Amino acid sequence: MNRESIDKKQKGINLNVRLTNSLPRIFILVVIGAGLAFISPYFLTTNNIMNVLAMSSVPAIFAFAQTLVVLTGNIDLSLGATMSISSVISALLIKFTGVPIPLAIIAGFIVGGFIGFINGLLISKVKLPSFIATYGIRIAITGYAIAILKGYVVYGYPDNFRYVGVGRWGSVPVIIFAMLVVFAIIWVVLNRTTFGRRIYAIGANLEAARMSGINVDRTIIVVYVVAGILAACAGILQVARFNAAQSSLGAAMLLPSIAAVVIGGTSMFGGEGGAFGTVIGVIIMTVIQNGLNLIGAPSILQQFIVGLIILFAVIVDQTVRNISAKRLQ
Repeated sequence: MNRESIDKKQKGINLNVRLTNSLPRIFILVVIGAGLAFISPYFLTTNNIMNVLAMSSVPAIFAFAQTLVVLTGNIDLSLGATMSISSVISALLIKFTGVPIPLAIIAGFIVGGFIGFINGLLISKVKLPSFIATYGIRIAITGYAIAILKGYVVYGYPDNFRYVGVGRWGSVPVIIFAMLVVFAIIWVVLNRTTFGRRIYAIGANLEAARMSGINVDRTIIVVYVVAGILAACAGILQVARFNAAQSSLGAAMLLPSIAAVVIGGTSMFGGEGGAFGTVIGVIIMTVIQNGLNLIGAPSILQQFIVGLIILFAVIVDQTVRNISAKRLQ
């Protein structure tokens, strides 16, 4: 068997393993959904399902950014701040300068990518731990976003800008299609490209990846740049969805994004997981929140209940993973 055949076979095995690892999460989602459907007659209505998917779209795009970073064995604590500052700059350009909407959006992407570039340099070249580097950038960016808006919320944007956030194609919100497009791109990159294989290799064994000829520093920088652009994309979509931009826009998404990545099966040590699992993880969290609202759970208890269910989901996932590992030994 030649080298090319071996590589194709190994790639097929890795892809099958990732799909198999997603099955427990799909099962958890189905069980939670069935339970909520039994409790509330409104849960499985078309409107509510579309609402859940629409609510999941921006968090999913944001979580894709975290997924890419975590797959390399790192983390990005600045993504929430990146989301905020990028969306604020795009929103201000649209609102007050008359810059064409596509150029304003591109400006937001450039800001997000530049922040990711700085993160990548600090981690790959300066050799700072990703936790420290991205936390420091987070503090700096948050302060800058607050200084720009001075605590104000900027609202009232053109309908053609807001269409991607609140418009519909038929009965399906446009924002769901936007998420699916981003998902498809990330899935293809991770599963069908050399760059994707490098990401997994770095997360699985950094030194082995370096010795095999992979330019680790460059790959990590590019990953952080892409993550920054995805965070900016999520922020701009969020502004279009809610018709408002503020300096704390992305702050509440950081920890849920990490939880969604973990629930989706991406190892915090890197090298294992993917975009599909992240989508399932985000939907699980959204379904739980939606179900608690439908059954009228007290708001003071909702975060506690969500935390317990997330913990349970992670325990189930780790148990299944350990059992599978033992069977392979």
